[in-house]
Amino acid sequence: MNKLLQRTGVSARALEIADRVEQFVREKVVPYERDPRLGFHGPTEDLADELKDLARAAGVMTPHILDDGDHLTQRETAAVLIRSGLSILGPLACHTCAPDEGNIYLLGKVASPELKQRFLTRMVDGSMRTAFFMTEPAEDGGAGSDPSMMQTTCRMDGNHWVINGRKAFITGAEGAGMGIIMAKSDDGACMFLVDLPNPAIRIERVLDTIDNSMPGGHAVITIDNLRVPADQMLGESGEGFKYAQVRLAPARLSHCMRWLGACIRANEIATDYANRRMAFGKQLIDHEGVGFMLAENLMDLKQAELMIYWCADVLDSGAQGGAESSMAKVAVSEALMRVADRCVQCMGGQGVTADSMVEQVFREIRAFRIYDGPTEVHKWSLAKKIKRDWKMENAG
Repeated sequence: MNKLLQRTGVSARALEIADRVEQFVREKVVPYERDPRLGFHGPTEDLADELKDLARAAGVMTPHILDDGDHLTQRETAAVLIRSGLSILGPLACHTCAPDEGNIYLLGKVASPELKQRFLTRMVDGSMRTAFFMTEPAEDGGAGSDPSMMQTTCRMDGNHWVINGRKAFITGAEGAGMGIIMAKSDDGACMFLVDLPNPAIRIERVLDTIDNSMPGGHAVITIDNLRVPADQMLGESGEGFKYAQVRLAPARLSHCMRWLGACIRANEIATDYANRRMAFGKQLIDHEGVGFMLAENLMDLKQAELMIYWCADVLDSGAQGGAESSMAKVAVSEALMRVADRCVQCMGGQGVTADSMVEQVFREIRAFRIYDGPTEVHKWSLAKKIKRDWKMENAG
């Protein structure tokens, strides 16, 4: 198993699961990385189903959820999800991918027993994909990094809520069996669980984006007089932003986990290439410029891993971890961008071809710097916290 990955301080049960996940991803999933069904807007449903069947047979479907329904700790989850990310297709196969992993976590924490029975079982066993409808089109002045700008509305009509609005960048909406829709009532933000497809929810188009690892791509959606039974509201009216925070910090961190795995693998490929390729009378690794890039990769990868485990420990303490997850998201995404870029550079022309996963990792990591808030938004949020803390410390 990979020598870069941390083993000390991780429970025996998590290491056992993580080792099985890593073996499965390397042996069963990696051969699919050139499968033609990895399409322009993401893997096809046929490919996703085939990979999930392999994961079920290997006993690694949704491996961070235990047989009794309990969730691994965040530290344990890190050990498992990093390894699932060793292939771009690993999170899809093991059902540790976004947005499903975050949606499973949210429903496990907030949903009523009835909603868990109706939706959560199919989410955990991988028989249903889900989507999270929050972001809205910029041309509408809708919510993006600032969720308070939400334009989508919901109003009571008898024993139903009626929802209207548009959403954008909705990952996996095409082909999903359930959606979590955020809208605003007179009380504030609300969340609803909705069966998909639904004639009142129309996919305007699937965007052409730099990344293509997620089934269904990223869609622009119109919601036109969608009627949702009142008992399908998640929690209470006006509490949507509170529930979003339950999901947000762990979801930010699990992005870091998966993409760390992908960059570890990209670095393996670049390292192998540098040790085999000859140029100017010696192996590339013996040229200082290349050797230094790979050395810097090791440092960035290790620092990213330690940042992930630090933030995981904060969340495991019971803290909300908003500031810590912002720090981790910035530090890890920026470090992994450097790693992915160096991997491409070390491999030269070979690094920009689809002959290996390296060029796709580069594209996916570039998008990751935007997911769950771009770097600049997190820095701004942290700066506001610094100012608040300073005022409190110097009050009076």
